[in-house]
Parts: sequence; C-alpha cells; structure tokens
Amino acid sequence: MAKPTAPVEKERSMIMQKEMVEGLFKELATAREKGRKVVYTFVPGNLSELIRAFDMLPVYPEINALQSGMRKKSAAFIRDAEKWGHSEDVCTYVKCDIGMMLNGNVGPTGQKLPEPDLLLLSYTGCFTFMKWFENLERLYPNAEIAMLHTPYQEGGRITDEMRQYMVKQLREEVIPKFEKVSGKKFDEARLAGILANSKRTDDLITEIFAQSRQRPSPIDAYFAGVYYIGPINIGFRGTPEAVTYYEELLKEIKQRAAEGRGPVTPEGEIKEEKYRLVVEGPPNWTSFREFWKLFHDQGAVIVASSYTKVGGVYDLGFRHDPARPLETLAEYCMNCYTNMNLPQRIDLLGKCITEYQADGFLINSIKSCNSFSAGQLMIMRDLEDKLEIPVGFIESDLVDPRYFSYSNIKNRLDSFFQMLAQRKVLATA
Repeated sequence: MAKPTAPVEKERSMIMQKEMVEGLFKELATAREKGRKVVYTFVPGNLSELIRAFDMLPVYPEINALQSGMRKKSAAFIRDAEKWGHSEDVCTYVKCDIGMMLNGNVGPTGQKLPEPDLLLLSYTGCFTFMKWFENLERLYPNAEIAMLHTPYQEGGRITDEMRQYMVKQLREEVIPKFEKVSGKKFDEARLAGILANSKRTDDLITEIFAQSRQRPSPIDAYFAGVYYIGPINIGFRGTPEAVTYYEELLKEIKQRAAEGRGPVTPEGEIKEEKYRLVVEGPPNWTSFREFWKLFHDQGAVIVASSYTKVGGVYDLGFRHDPARPLETLAEYCMNCYTNMNLPQRIDLLGKCITEYQADGFLINSIKSCNSFSAGQLMIMRDLEDKLEIPVGFIESDLVDPRYFSYSNIKNRLDSFFQMLAQRKVLATA
C-alpha cells in the first residue's frame, strides 16, 4: 500500500495567494453577466497594467496549461490536441491549452472560462507564441487581435530605437484595440497609478529572492519560487492586493531567516542545507511534488533559477517607472529572460552562481520548449569552464507525463549529488 501523502504546510501568504487566484477565476466565470471584457495574453512581456487600466480581465494560456498539469489533466488534453493535428514535437503548453479549450475550456476552479474579447500577443523571444496565437485566432474568430512585437536583445542592450518602436505600436495599434473592445478612452494617469504599485512590487520580489544569499537559505528559489512569482504573472501586478501579498511574504521569509530556518517544502522544512544550486530551465508540472522531493531528500536548496525570471528580470535593476508609462512597459517586455541573448543569460546565471555561493549548476532541459532548451549545453559548458563549478543535466517536459521518467532523473541527480559530495570532501581535506 502506498504511503499516505503528508499534508502541505500552509503559511499565511500561501493562503492569501490561493484566495487571490480563486477570486480571479470567479471573476472570469462571471465576466459575461457582469459586462467585463476579457483579454487572452501570455506571461513573458505581459501588459498586466494596461489590461487593468481598461478594467479588463486577463487569461494566461500557459497558466491554464501548468494548472492542468499539476491537476493531472494535461495528458488527456494533449492527446486530444494531437488528434486535432498537433505534432508530438509541438510545445506541450500549446497542446494542453488547445486540448483544454476543445473540452469546454474549464478552468482550474471547475468553472468555464469566458471566450476572449481581445487576443493580445506581446511577443518576447519565443516564436511558438506566434503559432499558438494563430490557433487561438482560429478557435475564437470573433475576438479582436492586437500584436506588440518586441525586439530581441540580439546585441545585448536596449536602444532608444527599440524603445520608441514599441511605444509607437502601443500608441497606434495596441491601445486603439483596447479602446475599441472596452469602450473606454485610454487614461495615462490611471496607468501611471497602477505602475506605482508595480514598482513597489518589483522592489519586494527582488528583496524576497535576495534572501537566498543567506546561509541557510530561508527559501527555495525554484520550486517555491514559482509560487512567489504567481501573482505578478497571472494578472495581479499593479494591484494593491499584490503589494499586500508580497509584503506579507517578505515578512514571513525574513522571520524564517532570523530564526535560521530552511525552506518550507511539501515534505516539511529542510533542516540541513547540504547543497546550494542554481537551476536553468522550467520545472516539470505533472510530477511537481515528486520532482521537488528528489532535492528535498538530498538537502539540496535552489538559491537562484532562471525560470523565476521568465516574467521579468528585476535583479539587474529594472523597475517600472510611473513617470514614463508606455516607455516602461516597452522596457519591461524587452527585459524578460526569454528575450535575452545567450551571452546575457550566461552572465546572469554566472552572477547568480557567484553571488549566491552555489555549489553546483543544474539544467532541466524541457523537450518541447525551444525558448529555454536552445543553447543550454553551451550555457552549461561555458559556466563549467569559467567558474569551475560542477554541472548536471536532466531532461523532462512541461506538462506531458510521457516525458517525465522518475528513475532516469533520480539516477542522474544521484550521480550529480555524489559529485557535489565528493567535491566537498576534497575541499576540506
């Protein structure tokens, strides 16, 4: 008989976030009867503040997919999308989302999501979004369409020309579509007020992730980190609720740090921090708890990760600026992790490894996510050579359970942790 799963320890911030998310999905379920307009858009480079400025509600297809994965529903959705014509090699977020829509588009709270009034694509470094958007257009032919093309940081910096190119699109293409769909005129002062909350949230989330510099780290910046970034990536960035949530979360984390406590995990608190890691790549959602437990059992804490920067890289200094509303939205889009070139990603990960005093660097390569997987072997070898740090490489997928092999991942991680243990022995010899 299988051992019963222990209940997950809940902190106040976790309860707050759960209530926020459930409240959003309830708002979506009643959007039509209350006359609220709905925008479907994507997490990287999302224009959350602009959506709020027009009093519209956001739906994020990636969030729907990962929620389906965690609820063990993604396998059936993916099969239906493949029957509909999608290849096995297509991003499984896309297939899961399409399959969910083909099956009634029921959200994680069990309530049907409304159809979009506006499809907003703020393209940021992932070409798959373009094709995903085309599929959404076919599924929802009555929706208005707006695209905000974000220049890729090929040269490793944002130029005035790039910034003005995006502002021009916002003024001439995106905002007019919002006005048409919402029936409201653009209010730049209201947007600036929302952005003031975003700036405060930027400061708080940066301070939260900086806490893992301490020994022991009071947080896990990968597995727990994906919960921390939840509110700013599902439409709450710019709201007073987000500010309150992050203030409470930071207070809890600082309290744990003051008491010398480790991260809280579904298996309980990590009592002894044996290894500090930096991780590149998204997590696996279909076996999220089992995946996390593999690290918990070894006393391994992720002190920094690239995935928690997918919606914005704040630790390099970016902050939303209420005094420059449209310019700052453009800069935010261009500053997302997936919009950075490979040398920038290497520099950022190297900075994390050094500043957070990591013992090892690990890549979780996602089979169907080219936006992250392209160049990962180069990133790994470059960091190994430059920093002389032990590196590891595992493979899984986002929400397709067919590509999560527990035994293979465990074997590779066991070898990786043995290498880290041997390195520690040699260092003290």
